[in-house]
Amino acid sequence: MKVIVVGGGQVGTYIAKALIDSGNTVTVIEKRAASLTQLQTLFPIDCVIAGDSTNPKVLEQAGIVDADVIALVTGADEMNLVTSTIAKFEYGVPRVIGRVNNPKNEWLFTAEMGIDIKVSQANLLANIIIDQIDLDHMVTLMRLNQGDNSIVQATITQHSKLANHYIRDISALNDTVIIAIKRGNETIIPKGDTLIKVNDHVLAYTGIDGGQLFA
Repeated sequence: MKVIVVGGGQVGTYIAKALIDSGNTVTVIEKRAASLTQLQTLFPIDCVIAGDSTNPKVLEQAGIVDADVIALVTGADEMNLVTSTIAKFEYGVPRVIGRVNNPKNEWLFTAEMGIDIKVSQANLLANIIIDQIDLDHMVTLMRLNQGDNSIVQATITQHSKLANHYIRDISALNDTVIIAIKRGNETIIPKGDTLIKVNDHVLAYTGIDGGQLFA
């Protein structure tokens, strides 16, 4: 499949790598200079497009005319929605997947806005983290890819490598994506400037050694 990933942050980078490893043709669109620099060290130059995904010329440069899927995973709901509308109704992309960052905006992610599939991190967290789970220990909730990758839940202790660090500063997260954080009664959709605190309940997608981050 030919896939366009819009957003080259932590989530977008992980998705792009996984898709390429699965044999797909992937192009990543990113407009932030810092993220572009990192992407260009990870992927071939022709797989990374610099620009704003709401600009049709940028989308065409990324190959949207014959794309099978576009995944909109930026941290800005408004950008994901505008791009989804252009992708679906101007270029007829068969499958448009949109990331919902703010749960209050979830109602906007509909077929009328060009979204075929919406992914809400907050809802994923709410549906998985339930009172019956023992939050004092790391829990493996789902194993993926024949056991090499997992969705795990863990409580951050004062000894954890993640404690009191901003997500953007944690180099060990190369093979781990923080999906959501539960802090008291608050559900947090993590971004680069999110500070992970002691006693946070973290939901993460990680590789086989990812559990060491929570030790």
